Amino acid sequence: MTARSVSDQRHVSRKASLFTESVIREMTREALKHGAVNLSQGFPDFAAPEDIKRVAMQAISDDINQYAITWGARDFREAIARKTKWYLGLDIDPETEITVTCGSTEGMIAAMMATVDPGDEVVIFEPFYENYAPDAILSDATPRYVPLLAPDWTFGEEELRNVFNAHTKAIILCNPNNPTGKVFTKAELEIVAELCREFDVLCFTDEIYEHILYPRHDAEVKHISMAQLPGMRERTVIVNSMSKTYSVTGWRVGYCIAPPAITDGIRKVHDFLTVGAAAPLQAAGAYALSLPASYYDRLASEYRARRDLLLPVLQQVGFKTFSPDGAYYIMTDISEFDFADDVEFTRHLIREVGVACVPGSSFYSVPERGQQQVRFCFCKTDETLNLAASRLQTLR
Repeated sequence: MTARSVSDQRHVSRKASLFTESVIREMTREALKHGAVNLSQGFPDFAAPEDIKRVAMQAISDDINQYAITWGARDFREAIARKTKWYLGLDIDPETEITVTCGSTEGMIAAMMATVDPGDEVVIFEPFYENYAPDAILSDATPRYVPLLAPDWTFGEEELRNVFNAHTKAIILCNPNNPTGKVFTKAELEIVAELCREFDVLCFTDEIYEHILYPRHDAEVKHISMAQLPGMRERTVIVNSMSKTYSVTGWRVGYCIAPPAITDGIRKVHDFLTVGAAAPLQAAGAYALSLPASYYDRLASEYRARRDLLLPVLQQVGFKTFSPDGAYYIMTDISEFDFADDVEFTRHLIREVGVACVPGSSFYSVPERGQQQVRFCFCKTDETLNLAASRLQTLR
């Protein structure tokens, strides 16, 4: 290391030194560099709905191009409240309980910075979406991890209880779950809720995949929000976004639903983080969130078809797979391929096979726990998935 680089390192904060850049986004760059089919980062490679795009373009044409109200345009917040009433049965006040953010990514960090103090602890189920641990660290909290155990990605009730204590401020729940595709059962959610009530702990619930569900004949698969459970409305921050449901990940329009006092804190943090989300895209959001139930039924059906296209291919070529009940990811076990770890395997898959995935270690606090796992996403066209399938055949 040169003298210059040593000096530069001294100017990097302790917090920023505790985590790496996004591995998921790095895999997209590697896919582009090597011409690999990108089944790593979770963005669709197909067009967003034409009617939603037309509303956005019309909004720009109509000169909705200046700042909206910092915490969100009124018509968008009212649309969020109406949809939440329809889907979750919750009466939400758009004036005091909704904050529109620059994607759910900003929503989560704004919520945590608004509620978490130095010395607090935040409980995170692992494997976890890679932003959550850095969010806790940037909020000056200590992350505490509880494992989700394959193949059903269940957690131990006693193990969860053991991490709750007087310093626990919040728990993060991603449901349906990224990266595993798990949909938490009502019984599991009630265990979490009981601990939140007992220890007066908040729940940050990431519900961005709420409409991407795959019902099974042998078990109920249903989206339940933590805010729907007794005593949890006042302890829950719902984080959501347009990104996945409406195939507009690049728009960066999300929102938080929280009790008024917490919303007030979120709005202050949000104001000084980003000021506000894109005004014309909020206008399109007001339209999108007013779509009929048939839109969401079709969305889930189309994603089920994509899942059912990729899943058997992965199984045929040697992956041990965990069939998702929700979201659009497949976690796999790579132990049959005899690679030293997930990073070496992922590098081989991108450069020699031409398919990009995400190394499982990026979803764990201790990388070794995920060194024989990788994650694939299937939010892609049939053409993309079939091309990936043909390339994966070389692994047999």
